[in-house]
Amino acid sequence: MVKMRLTRIGSKRNAIYRVVVADSRSPRDGRFIEEIGTYNPNTDPSEFKIDEEKAKQWLANGAQPTEMVSKLLKLAKITQ
Repeated sequence: MVKMRLTRIGSKRNAIYRVVVADSRSPRDGRFIEEIGTYNPNTDPSEFKIDEEKAKQWLANGAQPTEMVSKLLKLAKITQ
């Protein structure tokens, strides 16, 4: 199954995440199919950027977002 999930980048205690589309069997920071955005929880308010066209395309193809990614998609008004 293909999932839309977060991959951690950044240094210790300074987490920044990429929103990626990956096979559900691959490890969290491992191989992914495509990067579709970023998420930075360290700023106030937290910043996120998601490529709307790519996200809609992957959702139409059957990719399942994780809980946090679905919250980000709702904030970006991509899904309901």
